[in-house]
Amino acid sequence: MKKFNFRKVLDGLTASSPGSGSSSNSGGGAGSGSTHPAGTAGILREEIQETLTSDYFQICKTVRHGFPYQPTTLAFDPVQKILAIGTRSGAIRILGRPGVDCYCQHESGAAVLQLQFLINEGALVSASSDDTLHLWNLRQKKPAILHSLKFNRERITYCHLPFQSKWLYVGTERGNTHIVNIESFILSGYVIMWNKAIELSTKTHPGPVVHLSDSPRDEGKLLIGYENGTVVFWDLKSKRAELRVYYDEAIHSIDWHHEGKQFMCSHSDGSLTLWNLKSPTRPFQTTVPHGKSQREGRKPESCKPILKVEYKTCRNSEPFIIFSGGLSYDKACRRPSLTIMHGKAITVLEMDHPIVEFLTLCETPYPNEFQEPYAVAVLLEKDLIVVDLTQSNFPIFENPYPMDIHESPVTCTAYFADCPPDLILVLYSIGVKHKKQGYSNKEWPISGGAWNLGTQTYPEIIITGHADGSIKFWDASAITLQMLYKLKTSKVFEKQKVGEGKQTCEIVEEDPYAIQMIYWCPESRIFCVSGVSAYVIIYKFSRHEITTEIVSLEVRLQYDIEDIITPEPETSPPFPDLSSQLPSRSLSGSTNTVASEGVTKDSIPCLNVKTRPVRMPPGYQAELVIQLVWVDGEPPQQITSLAVSSAYGIVAFGNCNGLAVVDFIQKTVLLSMGTIDLYRSSDIYQRQPRSPRKNKQFIADNFCMRGLSNFYPDLTKRIRTSYQSLTELNDSPVPQELERCKSPTSDHVNGHCTSPTSQSCSSGKRLSSADVSKINRWGPGRPPFRKAQSAACMEISLPVTTEESRENSYNRSRSSSISSIDKDSKEAITALYFMESFARKNDSTISPCLFVGTSLGMVLIISLNLPSADEQRFTEPVMVLPSGTFLSLKGAVLTFSCMDRTGGLMQPPYEVWRDPNNIDENEKSWRRKLVMNCPSPSQEIGDHQYTIICSEKQAKVFSLPSQTCLYVHNITETSFILQADVVVMCNSACLACFCANGHIMIMSLPSLRPMLDVNYLPLTDMRIARTFCFTNEGQALYLVSPTEIQRLTYSQEMCDNLQDMLGDLFTPIETPEAQNRGFLKGLFGGSGQTFDREELFGEASAGKASRSLAQHIPGPGGIEGMKGAAGGVMGELTRARIALDERGQRLGELEEKTAGMMTSAEAFSKHAHELMLKYKDKKWYQF
Repeated sequence: MKKFNFRKVLDGLTASSPGSGSSSNSGGGAGSGSTHPAGTAGILREEIQETLTSDYFQICKTVRHGFPYQPTTLAFDPVQKILAIGTRSGAIRILGRPGVDCYCQHESGAAVLQLQFLINEGALVSASSDDTLHLWNLRQKKPAILHSLKFNRERITYCHLPFQSKWLYVGTERGNTHIVNIESFILSGYVIMWNKAIELSTKTHPGPVVHLSDSPRDEGKLLIGYENGTVVFWDLKSKRAELRVYYDEAIHSIDWHHEGKQFMCSHSDGSLTLWNLKSPTRPFQTTVPHGKSQREGRKPESCKPILKVEYKTCRNSEPFIIFSGGLSYDKACRRPSLTIMHGKAITVLEMDHPIVEFLTLCETPYPNEFQEPYAVAVLLEKDLIVVDLTQSNFPIFENPYPMDIHESPVTCTAYFADCPPDLILVLYSIGVKHKKQGYSNKEWPISGGAWNLGTQTYPEIIITGHADGSIKFWDASAITLQMLYKLKTSKVFEKQKVGEGKQTCEIVEEDPYAIQMIYWCPESRIFCVSGVSAYVIIYKFSRHEITTEIVSLEVRLQYDIEDIITPEPETSPPFPDLSSQLPSRSLSGSTNTVASEGVTKDSIPCLNVKTRPVRMPPGYQAELVIQLVWVDGEPPQQITSLAVSSAYGIVAFGNCNGLAVVDFIQKTVLLSMGTIDLYRSSDIYQRQPRSPRKNKQFIADNFCMRGLSNFYPDLTKRIRTSYQSLTELNDSPVPQELERCKSPTSDHVNGHCTSPTSQSCSSGKRLSSADVSKINRWGPGRPPFRKAQSAACMEISLPVTTEESRENSYNRSRSSSISSIDKDSKEAITALYFMESFARKNDSTISPCLFVGTSLGMVLIISLNLPSADEQRFTEPVMVLPSGTFLSLKGAVLTFSCMDRTGGLMQPPYEVWRDPNNIDENEKSWRRKLVMNCPSPSQEIGDHQYTIICSEKQAKVFSLPSQTCLYVHNITETSFILQADVVVMCNSACLACFCANGHIMIMSLPSLRPMLDVNYLPLTDMRIARTFCFTNEGQALYLVSPTEIQRLTYSQEMCDNLQDMLGDLFTPIETPEAQNRGFLKGLFGGSGQTFDREELFGEASAGKASRSLAQHIPGPGGIEGMKGAAGGVMGELTRARIALDERGQRLGELEEKTAGMMTSAEAFSKHAHELMLKYKDKKWYQF
């Protein structure tokens, strides 16, 4: 008799708090909330001491990788050598040397119109589309806004900040020019009104200000360009226009010659005009670089607008004229280009994407010196390139930033932290051999900032799958990102000919190679992908190149539930006779043995695998290709779950039709079974068998979390995987057992044993999955019946029940919504997991198992019987059998994991990697080295393992082999979980969940106690749901935009150390000295007087600006803003001013004290003198 432990009962009642959620009885008798029964399960629970607390967790963003989405503007600091990019969403990316990559965001989200660095001051000015100026402090790891200035009555169009000046010129849409003090961010009373800048005789408005710049020759002169073609040379001191220039074409940009005597304009007709200040009536030179030559006296042919021009001079060569646009209109299909004119040579650089902006990188920050350009930074819509101007062929620099994440749209991601350290070096050594050539041999010119590795030392790898079928491996260690290796999965398939696509690949209309799911075992280096065209490819890693044929298998996986079937006599001969007549299918051939006749397609794959020998370079090499085929005119459904075990040599995948298990060592199909057949004769739903709908696609009713609906809106109706969240169902273990279904030996392919009710196949006769399915469908001499057909070998007749008895039997476990949904939806396989576990209730030993989770919340355990000897694994059959164990949860099952009795996370078994193509090793001495990760055997009777299962709605912890539900936690009632994973944090396991309502939740294991619940990111895009993933050590990531990956951490330790891991944007560098101009240049080259902007624009002379014109907004008042103000350039100036004020005040007090002492000293001297005169002539006796 077992002892009753009263304390354990109290513990169970305490754990059943309302915050823990509630659930109906399920599994092995779990109650509501978090409960556990007495007995061995209670002993198992009591032994585990959980170490994680809420203090270990905190959510914060770490770093953003990739190309800034929808860029708008560009800026460069020539002294600090850092680059800033503004975007349409209000984001700013600041880049320096590799590792220096900073992201900051305007709270308003308004598009960034222009960026201006305070050169070598550690500050940045941004102008946004909401007519607000912001001053950013860059002297800290995370930039912060110090000041903002909101214009209320005018729209900002252009800004200019002269070098080493604290006054910012701001042009507006009305044509006015305002001046802002950078230190105080207050508007000056000095305003250049448009009606004063142009001539009084002008009858039209000049348009918005499109350019502002001070003269390199005289800082007191300002060049103002208006959109309609008017240019005004304004004298700031005399407050009048010194000269005006008029042209009949609109102006897009202006740039000075460094001597300040000439300037160049670009126009809307594709022309460039060069103007001389001495003769402003007409342009000194007019050219249309890409226009066709015309007869003399005729105007050159108009071209596309030149959006920007830069005029840069060199000391020892001809000047550079660089511009974007200006191509001829007759070349409509020509790509966007950047033109470089150097002397008489004209070079046109065609770009892959439209040009947003470009900047010429020069040696000096001084505008009045020879510029000496050495590179051009070109910002494209989807790329950033830098052109080397020092070489005649103008090569581009190799970009060290991961700007090509979106080279093909990202369709799925995987994140691995603390992976084997040698993997990064191995992948890099393979990938570096395939890098593009032809880059400039010089170092990357954007080399500012400073960065060190920090305290984080464990290796991290990110894998991205793309729409073109490519896979990219990235080194993500120490919050950086660098591509290691690229794999193209499309190379295993034949290229589709014109017209073939609609005939064979109707499952998708474009991007048939798009990657849907990724499974990677870093220890064994086994890599597996599934594609949108219903295929699975298994790769093995090798350092040696091979040439071999690609082995392929075709699997017939169908949801074939027929109504009353009446076999015709001529189509149902005895089973042995028919099986002896069916041909076997070839391994590598992609031709179909069961060809479709007429219009109906059957047993046809979506893609054709290459049949000829293929050269496979070092790296990942295709081991096996598995394709689902058409069934009775219906295309195969897309794969919804995928799992691989290198130790077992088995891959399993499922979709909304059923489950397939394949032995990739012997290249055989072990199991191909419809989902309903996995329940066998005791289907807990007792669903009415029905015929599948012909020529119609299954459309998910809820979010399709693993499809491509967001990236490819036209494919939404093609995606047919369902993750519908349903209510909880009771477990119903099935007492009966079926015969094991054996795989054939290695010399036969795709064979299956016969039905338990039929005779076995004769020796040497093997059936394909398609053949067996047809045999099962038309069995010998059967009466009419209702059944769920299996694509594998087993025939199971379900009892025929009426609708009333079926509803009455399960009215407590099924809601009315299930009754309606069940008739129109299929039960998809949503999660798979290989593990050494207990397949059946009260098993005494562990065995290889496959956990199967479905979209209806059911969990089934498949038992795997593997040969005991390693040598027999290549020849002896593998047996696969549903164990009859059923567990249930609310909603679609998302993930599995196992823990041992001490609370340690059990890793699935794996095979230690060895090179399969290493010719140095003796084949006879080769043995598979397996790491099983099995729990230590114990003599105690009771449970020895935890199984953690998480679904869309709840999480449960079962103890095995008793299958007792110890803990239940209802995670959400109003939403559903998008992504869940069991991860390791501080050497302890926890469950991490990302919910559709934006909440990130962490629960300790095995008690499922909530550790963290933060409303982080509402689901606004399907892209986030498809790419969000957790990993160990408190890391996670998701695709925040089509071109950017956002990494975050939920670790308190990493949040605390994040400042040490980020790079420094500002490093103390001495500003280069200006060149000596010489006596003659100083005498005749311009004004020798120093221009005092403070005297001209200050409040004393210019007065105060109207308060209604602009509103000053102080920076954030939080701790970050205070740190920024204290450490930034403006903070330094403010602190210096305060120090000076304090010093002046102290000097004033000292002066007053000194004056008082002098006064008292004078009074004392006066009194002493009077006293001396008084007693001067008196004798001593007169006192």
